Amino acid sequence: MQPVSTIQGDVSVLARDDVDTDQIIPKQFLKRVERTGFGEFLFYDWAKEPGWDLPKNPILVAGRNFGCGSSREHAPWALEDYGFRSVIAPSFADIFKSNSMKIGLLPVAVSEDECRAIAQAGSATVDLESQEVRYGDGQVARFDIDPQIKHRLLHGLDDVAMTLNMSEAIEFYEHERERPGPVTTSL
Repeated sequence: MQPVSTIQGDVSVLARDDVDTDQIIPKQFLKRVERTGFGEFLFYDWAKEPGWDLPKNPILVAGRNFGCGSSREHAPWALEDYGFRSVIAPSFADIFKSNSMKIGLLPVAVSEDECRAIAQAGSATVDLESQEVRYGDGQVARFDIDPQIKHRLLHGLDDVAMTLNMSEAIEFYEHERERPGPVTTSL
């Protein structure tokens, strides 16, 4: 996973509440386990609507309860593969938020008014270190994030990397568990 520090650029706007994971990436496209190749199917059904336009920008501003529905990991994968590095919304479904942070897609929760203002500004800077979104003429929206999650994102540490960082402690634990004597398990 690449470290996440500052995400800067134009914003794409999806002004819809309760966007569920089946709308983000419909079930018929969940036939592989690689994390790539899902972006072309992002919002597949909505993309057929007249006037649909969702530019490939680094930041997506969306409505409340984004990522609700099933727990599919493919939803953050599709958003990331499309080009988004951060999603800003008033609220997120918990499992979507967790799945996003595990791959380095930064979900940022700010108020509905701040989401509208960021969308109207058209561009923003999401600064994880200072936990703020800067937009417009010096406007700032602050956001909260768990300190351990923030550390993991800033250092590009996914679950595997976190485990590997504990290798000495794991080896010590395994060594302490070793017992002398005959092997009693089948081979």
